[in-house]
Amino acid sequence: MARLEASYRAIPDGSPVRLAKKTSNLFRARARTDVPGLDVSGLAGVLSVDPVARTADVQGMCTYADVVDATLAHGLVPLVVPQLRTITLGGAVTGLGIESTSFRNGLPHESVVEMDILTGSGEIVTARPEGEHADLFHGFPNSYGTLGYATRLRITLEEVDAAVALRHVRFHDVQSLVEVIGRIVDTGEHDGEVVEQLDGVVFSATEAYLTLGHRAPLTGPPSDYTGSEIYYRSIQHDRSRPRTDLLTTHDYLWRWDTDWFWCSRAFGAQQPLVRRLWPKRLRNSAFYWKLIALDHRFDVADRLEVRHGRPPRERVVQDIEVPLDRTTEFVGWFLREVPIEPIWLCPVRSSGTWPLYPLRPGETYVNVGFWSSVPRDPGDPGATNRLIEAKVTELEGHKSLYSDSFYDEGEFWQHYGGDAYAALKARYDPGSRLLDLYSKAVRRT
Repeated sequence: MARLEASYRAIPDGSPVRLAKKTSNLFRARARTDVPGLDVSGLAGVLSVDPVARTADVQGMCTYADVVDATLAHGLVPLVVPQLRTITLGGAVTGLGIESTSFRNGLPHESVVEMDILTGSGEIVTARPEGEHADLFHGFPNSYGTLGYATRLRITLEEVDAAVALRHVRFHDVQSLVEVIGRIVDTGEHDGEVVEQLDGVVFSATEAYLTLGHRAPLTGPPSDYTGSEIYYRSIQHDRSRPRTDLLTTHDYLWRWDTDWFWCSRAFGAQQPLVRRLWPKRLRNSAFYWKLIALDHRFDVADRLEVRHGRPPRERVVQDIEVPLDRTTEFVGWFLREVPIEPIWLCPVRSSGTWPLYPLRPGETYVNVGFWSSVPRDPGDPGATNRLIEAKVTELEGHKSLYSDSFYDEGEFWQHYGGDAYAALKARYDPGSRLLDLYSKAVRRT
């Protein structure tokens, strides 16, 4: 903490305050700067786990992989564990996160009991749901480091068993799948069996799956999707009877990380020969992200497209939430208009009020994730992303801000806090040492 505060004081007035970290799970570029960043090198650990109270005190730059390693030893995990190992606790809270427990546990920030935050003014405050800094506690989610940085978080944990038992249920139309999501969210079960984890994959308009999970003992050899087998391909089946599976709890939590959902196919990592030769220690989202960063820096993919006589690609890497009753409409529209597949579905129900990402409390939304690229329109490099933003707005949804955004400023503030954000900015960053949210998310300065 002393190094952090010293590094803050060393940044010249008028210079942007940023984190001095080399890795990120964001997919939007930012302007380069020679100004030193905040030294957060000592804030990457688990401070304590209280197995009786079922809480953990965790530093802001600690990854979920390290948190899970510490809590699983006590038969506990965070209420929501985002899919990628290198996502940090502070990052998931200030930038949102989601996973298959979100239909009952909400988003990662909803399991936070309190947090210490280094604000834009250089002050470290402890924010709780009530009290002097309750406004910052509720306004911190989706602020992306523009109000401050979490240095310590106390989070709630829940019990787990040794394994997770899965059922992959196939649907031949999206509407039927959406109807089942609604019933599971309301009842917590399907066909008489409890459901504790719920997400889905849409491969086409006539092939979609829900994966239903629940805690289970390890009664036999579990599946392993860190080697030659690929998790998302294991979901697919032709039989009318649901396909079942068993993973250790640890491997279930990171089931998407080995192949970055399905994005590893862009690097050839799903081809059998390449997969055998690809070092297992480099078969993960952290390494794929480094490849993406190199591509962004040197335009490798676009150069190859041009060499083959094709237009450069527009990156379409997004997660959006739409209300459950608008999900069929959005997915149908997306499958017709955007040549990307598969897409991920994850229901979420929020229980609180979070002004910078105002989901209606108690209402079921479905997160739709799609991560690929399409041919770029030479006259409008962001044409597809703008089309998606307009559709999400039409359907009363929201879009996460970890990737490219194209909103004009007036529309942006209608969606992301507006007056509430301005009040928080005035109180906790009166000197504007930190970028404002629009500049960071859309202008990418």
